[in-house]
Amino acid sequence: MTATRIEKDSLGALEVPESAWYGVQTARAVENFPISGRAPDIDFVRAHVRIKRAAAVANNKAGWLDDQKAGAIIAACDRILSGEYLDQFVVDRFQAGAGTSHNMNSNEVIANLANVALGGQRGGYTPVHPNDHVNMGQSTNDTIPTAIRLAALAKLPRLIAAVEGMAEAYEAIGAAEVDTVKSARTHLQDAVPTTIGREFMAYGWTLRRCAGRIEDTRGPLTEIGLGGSAAGTGLNTSPGYADQVALELAGLTGEPITSAANLAAQMQSMRDIQNLSSALRDLAIELTRISNDMRLLASGPRTGIGEIRLPAVQPGSSIMPGKVNPVMFEMLNMVCYQVLGQDAAISAMSAAGQLELNVMMPGIGSALFDAMDWISSAIEAATTRNLAGITVDRDRCEAFLQTSVGLATLLNTRIGYNEAAEIAKTSEASGRPVRDIVAERGLLGAEAFDRIVLLAARDGRIED
Repeated sequence: MTATRIEKDSLGALEVPESAWYGVQTARAVENFPISGRAPDIDFVRAHVRIKRAAAVANNKAGWLDDQKAGAIIAACDRILSGEYLDQFVVDRFQAGAGTSHNMNSNEVIANLANVALGGQRGGYTPVHPNDHVNMGQSTNDTIPTAIRLAALAKLPRLIAAVEGMAEAYEAIGAAEVDTVKSARTHLQDAVPTTIGREFMAYGWTLRRCAGRIEDTRGPLTEIGLGGSAAGTGLNTSPGYADQVALELAGLTGEPITSAANLAAQMQSMRDIQNLSSALRDLAIELTRISNDMRLLASGPRTGIGEIRLPAVQPGSSIMPGKVNPVMFEMLNMVCYQVLGQDAAISAMSAAGQLELNVMMPGIGSALFDAMDWISSAIEAATTRNLAGITVDRDRCEAFLQTSVGLATLLNTRIGYNEAAEIAKTSEASGRPVRDIVAERGLLGAEAFDRIVLLAARDGRIED
């Protein structure tokens, strides 16, 4: 049997595993919330521990926490931040409203580490108490939303780098194929000539705009409500605590953390988190569209469009030999749909805030962290495993171009819309290229027609 120790809280006594560095309130939460089986996000754990460390420094500077206790708390936090004891953060992501259980999980682990370092025992909570000392000047109300912000800030660089990396890959293909003329398609029907270069550069440009919008969410996330304590009142905080703890966190995170002008608002409103989630939703929508384009353009190899070829990363069928599927962009589609779902959940939970506190914060944080991690990983994988190895079938692009009835559009300014439409209908009915019909009628020689096709596709004009 697992050895246990007895700890007490305001509800009474409870057995806690002897080997655990957490305590009674965490143990109660483990019993109460066997919901998802998922531990808290690691960036969130580290963000919350940084808050505890910064608070200890601020309270020590204010003379509220003596050097011995502050030093022991800081040392315990540093051990956790170095990677030790992360397995001691055990409360399910779906837990008590506002995240009280996670806050106490942090308080208890840090207190036990501090006490043992000072010669005490796990579960004794002397000389360092989880509430009186580790949680000094704090509340779940202000530490949890601050930790969500700090965790999101920690994830932003990877996300933005992934989006910009995919944009760069599209732009590289676009630059290499600037003169590869093909038929554009609107309404999935033949349209005017364009180029692979223009098509792919547009994907890159759109993704860079998405990265820019995500980057724009960074500033508001750095304005924290820490120091508001319970309900944004600042109750039980030392003089100058809010500004001092923000300064400490700026040093710990490398982000320009500041104390928000209205601490209460940062507990009531999840707007800044929702703003980031909305930017992720917009990215997911664009990635869904672009992924679908990749799957269409690579469809085939004989009976689809087949203008591009995606690298084969795995066999595509358990029954059809030799089949290869666009699995990386299928995966990216699925992840994007999940991100849309997470945004919908965040929107609903953000709207569920009541009066001085949004108690849905654990769910909001979990959904946001999943969305950021999933889409970052999916973009990285799709870019590395597929996009970077795309090849263009220039002969197929040329073949489609020559049979496209959309080429008749280039004659509008020479013979008028109606006569150009008649040539397009003739081409469609006979199967003969517009180029041949134009030459046959003496409107343009074949070489001259090819020249205006290139100019139209590449430069958007039909005259030198």
